[in-house]
Amino acid sequence: MAGVRLVGVWKQFGSFTAVKDLTLEVRDGEFLVLLGPSGCGKTTTLRMIAGLEEPTKGQIYIGDKLVADPEKGVFVPPKDRDIAMVFQSYALYPHMTVYENIAFPLKLRKVPKQEIDKRVREVAEMLGLTELLNRKPRELSGGQRQRVALGRAIVRRPQVFLMDEPLSNLDAKLRVKMRAELKKLQKQLGVTTIYVTHDQVEAMTMGDRIAVMNQGVLQQVGTPEEVYEKPANTFVAGFIGSPPMNFLDATITEDGFLDFGEFRLKLLPDQFEVLQDYVGKEVIFGIRPEDIYDALFAQVKIPGENMARGVVDIIENLGGEKIVHISIGGLIVTAKFPGESRVKEGDEIDIVFDMKKIHIFNKKTGKAIL
Repeated sequence: MAGVRLVGVWKQFGSFTAVKDLTLEVRDGEFLVLLGPSGCGKTTTLRMIAGLEEPTKGQIYIGDKLVADPEKGVFVPPKDRDIAMVFQSYALYPHMTVYENIAFPLKLRKVPKQEIDKRVREVAEMLGLTELLNRKPRELSGGQRQRVALGRAIVRRPQVFLMDEPLSNLDAKLRVKMRAELKKLQKQLGVTTIYVTHDQVEAMTMGDRIAVMNQGVLQQVGTPEEVYEKPANTFVAGFIGSPPMNFLDATITEDGFLDFGEFRLKLLPDQFEVLQDYVGKEVIFGIRPEDIYDALFAQVKIPGENMARGVVDIIENLGGEKIVHISIGGLIVTAKFPGESRVKEGDEIDIVFDMKKIHIFNKKTGKAIL
């Protein structure tokens, strides 16, 4: 097995920079998710690791082996990198059976027939494809085709799996099932896996760590808990979490309050200490919808310190929970209430902010201060 290391990697297409100065280490046996919006550079990064694109600058290592370094003239072709790639499109051979599709990479490597048969049947058993080995791709469902594509990658026993949005063509229910299967399979095989997606739920549920990218720049790397609870900047904070984090402009006052114009919230003493340099200045206040409560059910409510009064604007009823949009004067905040909440559109309600869970960002840079 092997980890993957990128050191100061750049990729330019003419005057457009797709990846900027990317340094990233993927540990041996780790499931790392590259997450970000379309066009953020995640697929380009994956293609450079695979050897389908050459970096403009920087080094790429697979295990201890340097596989790309334009300055030294090093560029190892894809076939010699010992990686297997699974794409969004299943890329199966339509004229071949499931068995032949899975066996194909081993045939190319001239593996003995007996060994091919053994490995194909092992993989088919693992992926629940044994009954389908004689079928052609056109006779399979989307989920089955996706499993065949995975089987073809697994059968090679590569050092690294590279996966580019492999589940995005599946329907929602099957996607949830395949997410769990894929994660279980990766743990079973222990193969270093780099997985590209723009779906933050996929990233949070599957990744050992998540690398968040935007406009070619790595924003943060951390466990799902770290990027959710301690986002490095407003981009990460807003991209991860559904519904997204609330952001409001606020001024930090001399007496330790956040002043929003329409209402004020009192900072906790240790928070105020950290924010001393920002007294009198405007910052961005962030809080997740689940950290705003209906005052009727809140454990701790301190009038004038962690509460505000607003009018319920819109309610999205999701059954087990309600997404409630509340208007406080000219400001809108989104809260997540339990499904049994009885609030109705047009109600005037008091809401409580969990001050232990707030985030404060620098207004100019967007970087987290608190």
